[in-house]
Amino acid sequence: MNKIMVKSEFAPLKKVVVTQSEFMIPEGMRDTSFLTPEHVERFLNAGGKSYGEVFPEEQKRWEKEREELIEVLESYGAEVLRPRLLTDFEKNRDREEGCSNFFVRDPFFTIGNVLIEGSLRFPYRRNEILPVRDLIMEEAFKANAMYVAVPKPDISEGYDSEKGPFLEGGDVLVYNNHVFVGKSGLASNDNGYYWLKNLMEPMGYTVTQVPLKPDVLHLDCAMSLVREGLMIVSEEALLYGVPELFQDWDKILVKAKEIEYLTINGLPVSEDVYIADIQFKDTVGIELERRGIKVEYLDFAISRSMGGSFRCSTQALVRD
Repeated sequence: MNKIMVKSEFAPLKKVVVTQSEFMIPEGMRDTSFLTPEHVERFLNAGGKSYGEVFPEEQKRWEKEREELIEVLESYGAEVLRPRLLTDFEKNRDREEGCSNFFVRDPFFTIGNVLIEGSLRFPYRRNEILPVRDLIMEEAFKANAMYVAVPKPDISEGYDSEKGPFLEGGDVLVYNNHVFVGKSGLASNDNGYYWLKNLMEPMGYTVTQVPLKPDVLHLDCAMSLVREGLMIVSEEALLYGVPELFQDWDKILVKAKEIEYLTINGLPVSEDVYIADIQFKDTVGIELERRGIKVEYLDFAISRSMGGSFRCSTQALVRD
């Protein structure tokens, strides 16, 4: 399918990139407030090693989780693409900062027929675009789609500089000609938001920033658009409440303390089908089923321990 088009978060998913499962753990993990305490503790003495070296059995389960996700997506007719694996050079060149190839949602994202490379805040993720770049370029060129990149972040004041611009796909939700961009201080920032607003509004989009509480990594951890008129949301995690456009929608409410377990980070396949973790079958799952949504349950425990779930592990190329 030589096409790029994402109309909304829940338009039928027809082509999607599913991530790999690779992580070189930085020596001295920083910015771990979005992880549960038990998961932070596991990484404390693992710096400079790959996840598979430290947790070999869990690495196998991690890879299996993504394979089972692919099986479900393909069973609904979605074409699945994969990034390449990291090279030995990439894995070994900077063990202090680490590197990753595990959540493809953030290094690039799709709005309409525009493919956009993000700009990631955490240093160990800043080259995460490279394993998927050849794929993006090929798909963009085949579809004659616009392909642009957020400027490289300014580190003149150090890696922790707030200048950025930072803009991560987990913070970007699309609903027809509306785009919502999260901001918590852990990922996308004001400069990233204004960059995207300047790019997309001349094309007829309205771009709205959604401030989040400071321990919420991305907007898609706090809000999921399931179908027209239905959303899953943690109102406590949104500093100024649910965006006005969604005020009248039916809302499945999730408490803020559940966000760190990725309760909200499911994945609509269409308006009728939603992928969720089996862990949440008796909470979010039962509420979705009560509203006529078919829920496909998978065990994504290892992926969630890394700070992301189904939406984080995928990036749509065609939803229309």
